[in-house]
Amino acid sequence: MLDVVVLACAAFLAGLVDAVVGGGGLIQIPAIFAVFPKEVPATLLGTNKLASMCGTSVAAVKYARRVQVAWSTAAPAAIAAFALAFIGAWTVTRVPGDFVRSLLPLILLAVAVYTFKKKDFGSVHAPVHSGMTERLLATGVGAAIGFYDGFFGPGTGSFLIFMFVRFFGFDFLGASAAAKIVNVACNVSALIWFGYSGHLIWKLAGLMAVCQIGGSLIGTRLALKHGSGFVRKLFLVVVSLLIVKTAYDSFTKLGW
Repeated sequence: MLDVVVLACAAFLAGLVDAVVGGGGLIQIPAIFAVFPKEVPATLLGTNKLASMCGTSVAAVKYARRVQVAWSTAAPAAIAAFALAFIGAWTVTRVPGDFVRSLLPLILLAVAVYTFKKKDFGSVHAPVHSGMTERLLATGVGAAIGFYDGFFGPGTGSFLIFMFVRFFGFDFLGASAAAKIVNVACNVSALIWFGYSGHLIWKLAGLMAVCQIGGSLIGTRLALKHGSGFVRKLFLVVVSLLIVKTAYDSFTKLGW
């Protein structure tokens, strides 16, 4: 019963954080791995994906109703992410992700420093691309993030938000809305492989999904109420925590 309570609380908090800036895996993945230390990692990642998909889908719908989603960017990115997330999920069932794990803290640190130094970063929604350039760039971003999400995953939502702000000129709220669309595509695609290969604990995923949806509803409401400034601040907090967590995981794995 205690394990169930821990996972339910973790899923709720993950849904809340994920709905605003991504990074819910920072909370949910360590919790599920701690409760099931002997379970196959791919099975736990698949279970996590199903719960995350439910929470992110609810957030995507809420954002789409209140924020003008840049579909000309989000759609090609989502299509590319869907294709590459499947390949990433297939890869993780066969290849260890140690190299990606070791690089992640450095990549996140660069994201945090860049965002912190540019005080007006993501404060104004001023798209800088259109037409074929926009579609090609969105496809590249979606492909890269999609593969990463299927293969490893932590920080996917945060990476997407950063890229939509940095390369497309979105504000943080608009970037978060677009990121949810792409994230749903990633999760659905990865789930197809995890489900087909039997790497899912359905009952556990169902429980966590309900809690994720509850957290997602609250998180989306907070983001829409407080705007881009709030999203930017929480983004920096979550990325900082991701740096600490992923650095600790990397050093532990390497025996440092």
